[in-house]
Amino acid sequence: MENIPDPNPALEPEPVAELPEQASVSEVDLARAQRRSTLIIIGIALIFLVVVVGSFVLLMKAPDTAVAQMRDVFIIFLALQSLLIGFVLVILMIQLSRLINLLNNEIKPILESTNETVSNLRGTTTFLSENLVQPVIKMNEYLAGITKFLVLTGLSRPSKQRKAKS
Repeated sequence: MENIPDPNPALEPEPVAELPEQASVSEVDLARAQRRSTLIIIGIALIFLVVVVGSFVLLMKAPDTAVAQMRDVFIIFLALQSLLIGFVLVILMIQLSRLINLLNNEIKPILESTNETVSNLRGTTTFLSENLVQPVIKMNEYLAGITKFLVLTGLSRPSKQRKAKS
């Protein structure tokens, strides 16, 4: 006997998704990762500060060549800083290219689809207005006129709803 799929799968119970718990776990992990990266950056900055202060203290022990040595240290520091700025600029260009790629390949199709949906909606509302709403309004106008004519000529009595309103 073959396995025949259930023709009415809507009656089967759906598995319950536990998104809030997963979201809270990922938020906790994200907070821990941010704290860890902040501590690493602070540690690197402190180590760099200790190295700079220590090098200046050692350079000051020999006052006759201290200025030349400090100049050399500053030149090395500026070279390292320019390397760091170049690295950051490369990362910035990569991120900028990723942003442009995101805009072109993901955001632009979404905007085009939204624009198409809005134009379809505009056409639908125009169609409904011309073919449904306007004829109903005209019919109500004619019925109100005929009813008023019949009431004024005495062929009909005023409706109870109209008396209650006035």
